[in-house]
This record gives sequence, C-alpha cells and structure tokens, in this order.
Amino acid sequence: MTDHTDQKRETAASFGSATDAYLASDVHGEGRDLETLADWCADATTALDVATGAGHAAGAVADRGVPDVVGLDASPEMVRTATDAFDGVAGVVGDAERLPVADDSVDAVTCRIAAHHFPDPEAFLAEAARVLTADGRLVIEDNVAPADADLAAFLNRVERLRDPSHVESYTVERWREWLRAAGFEVERTARFKKTLDFDAWAAAQSLDGATRERVETVLREADADARALFEIETSDGTVESFANLKAIFDATPRE
Repeated sequence: MTDHTDQKRETAASFGSATDAYLASDVHGEGRDLETLADWCADATTALDVATGAGHAAGAVADRGVPDVVGLDASPEMVRTATDAFDGVAGVVGDAERLPVADDSVDAVTCRIAAHHFPDPEAFLAEAARVLTADGRLVIEDNVAPADADLAAFLNRVERLRDPSHVESYTVERWREWLRAAGFEVERTARFKKTLDFDAWAAAQSLDGATRERVETVLREADADARALFEIETSDGTVESFANLKAIFDATPRE
C-alpha cells in the first residue's frame, strides 16, 4: 500500500503558492453552501476543519460561536493564511488521511471543497470516524460528479487539465456508500450548483496560456448534454462561465 507521499507533497506545494487567490475566491469565501456547512456544525464545542485551505469553512464555523476550531492543512502556507485571516481559528499542519488528533476528541469534523484532491478518501473517512466523539458529526462538502459516466468523465477531464492535483470528483451515491462503510449514518444531504467565472477559475491556478486554451477548448466543444448540465456560457467563442455541482453530507457515527 502506498501513502502517496510525493503526490501529497506536490499538492501542498501547489496550494501553498496560491494562498492569496484562494483567500480572495468568491467560490470558497461565500455562498449558501458555506452557510449550510457552518449551520450544521453550530452546536459543536470542538471542530476540526480538514484541508482547511485559506480557512473559510473554519472561520464560518468559528463565527457560529464554536469555541474551539482548528484548521488542518498539508500546506504550512495555507495554515498561516487561515489563522491570520480568521479570528478564533487555530492551525495545524497535517495529513487528511493521517490526522494528528487523538481518538474520540472532536465533536465536529468538516471538510469543504477539498476531498477531490485526496488520493484515498476512504482513509480520510476512517480517520474522521476515529477522532469523532460518539455524538459528533462529520460535515463534508465537495464538488460531485453526475451519475452519467460520460458526463462524469467530462467533468474530471476538465478539472485535471486545469489542476493536475485533482484526483476525482465522485458521485453523491459513491460518497454515501463510503460514509456508510466507514460507520456513518447520512442524516441529510444538500445539493448546490455554483456558477464559476471562467477567468477567475483559471486565474486561481495561474494557468499558462497553452493550458488555459486547452481547458477552454474542451469546455467550448462540449456536447449538448454537458453544455446543459454544466451551464457552459460562451460569447464570441470565449467561455464566460460554467457551473459545477456540489453536495454537502451531514453524517453521524452509527451506534
């Protein structure tokens, strides 16, 4: 079994060089999805936000009055960004699949728009189950793939072209299966669509001209089904925006 050390190191370095872009990102910093995630954790007293990035989810949970919030990320630069940007958030550098946290010590674990970068999402879920208290909750939000295999392949192709650290966006049903297998009961699921400005989305990864053109070409040449589902908008041959699919899962340990 591999621990994907090199892959994780490269991903951390990539995000560590993009802290300003992610802190300023509207997709990460606002929206009904962020509010929902924070609301579902509002009764917690201790919360661990895994793969915290620039800290938006951790900050939103702290703003709900949760007194002990820690943002964990593999990138030291992201951890510093999160703790500097959001009051009430402590930081720790760590691996989502090997959490440096004691058993049964946290009553909320969150992870927002990050798990598609994890080499082994099931290992993360096992770790979340380990560190949560018996009455705790796991709240995960991520980009999700449609059930249609061709549309899912299209989505993941676009994401990997833009960001090689993207592993895969999974379907809602796959996430539910994994959560059940890890010992969780899925209490509720919320789905969202978010419209992404293409220029801002490309700029967040500092795409060079050739890579940007390859990504834009795939979107521009999408078939009718992909254009409809992902709401791809073009003007004079230029991609203006498109939508991605997100889901939030609220899961509790099964007794």
